[in-house]
Amino acid sequence: MSRVFQLLRELIALPSVNPAFVPKGDLRAGESAVVDHLAALALKAGLDVERQSVEPGRDNLIVRLSPSSAARHRVVLAPHLDTVGVEGSASFHPGKKGRRLHGRGACDTKGSVAAMFHALTNVARRKQRPRETEIVFAGLVDEECNQTGSRAFASLRLKADLALVGEPTRCKVVTSHKGDFWLRLSTRGRAAHGARPELGCNAVHLMAKVIDVIETDYVRLLKKRHHPLLGHPTVSTGTVRGGFQANIVPANCEADLDRRTLPGESLPSIKREIRGVLAKRGLRAGIHNVKGFVCPALETDPDLPWVRRFMQAVRQRKPIGVDYYCDAANLAAAGMPTVVWGPGDIAQAHTTDEWITIDQLERGTDMLKRFLLSLP
Repeated sequence: MSRVFQLLRELIALPSVNPAFVPKGDLRAGESAVVDHLAALALKAGLDVERQSVEPGRDNLIVRLSPSSAARHRVVLAPHLDTVGVEGSASFHPGKKGRRLHGRGACDTKGSVAAMFHALTNVARRKQRPRETEIVFAGLVDEECNQTGSRAFASLRLKADLALVGEPTRCKVVTSHKGDFWLRLSTRGRAAHGARPELGCNAVHLMAKVIDVIETDYVRLLKKRHHPLLGHPTVSTGTVRGGFQANIVPANCEADLDRRTLPGESLPSIKREIRGVLAKRGLRAGIHNVKGFVCPALETDPDLPWVRRFMQAVRQRKPIGVDYYCDAANLAAAGMPTVVWGPGDIAQAHTTDEWITIDQLERGTDMLKRFLLSLP
């Protein structure tokens, strides 16, 4: 099989589960084994290697291919190294079934890691490399939870003509993705004995009314908005917590919402509109952002010169948008023109039997090689 196939097998066999998804001390947690493996391969290929500390024991891997003369341009390849969790260990033993490679991270997003890293090392081993363009591979930690890796990398304020964030897009160029806020609603009532509920005020019942308005009136309002690539924003109730036991009227209740955003929407404006929708029904609720979780939406102009260059290289006429969020918006916020691109299908991401087709993997690698070799 091809070298990129072998590399992906090696990466799957090195568990890099985000620590948020496994118990403390689990040997599968963290990206360090993958970072060590790729760093060793990069040094063998004659590339410059550095590590950016993000959290204790978790480093972004930054690999650079310098141009043959003075650097005037820069392209960043930025996949994430962590995966979600999985029960048992079978998913860390890569298995080939026909033209598919199975295993945790196969498409999300070690397929992109393998394609991008292999394309870079392939260019590095050639006698002719880009004359004026530095190519940077940034293997990022913690995308699957708090995106601290991409935020740390963005804080370097690295100037770039183009950043490709690796995600399974079936090798299609994505210029827009939705953002996400996690919002916590709270209602307050008055506790009472369950034998005399009329003496209390049931906060859970109040929350039920609030959620009903969110899932009906507010959803209808959101459907009136439209983005040409992303459609309309959405909201979904994910959790509800209230009360202590059945014979006590609950005095407090909380519910967490997942609010997918369009470019331009902000937390203050979303809070105002939710309060307004509830007020029309005579309802009130506290609204707070769940601490630490804000992912902005992405919107990159497809007519930017280097975005257009990449789209032409992969023979794509029109950009697409996706419903999910990723590291791309954080890099774009730092001033890098950023798109999302990589082999594999998002439909297989986070599944129990995750897989990627070998054809997608090899096709994506070849597409990226051609693009990198065409750089000035």
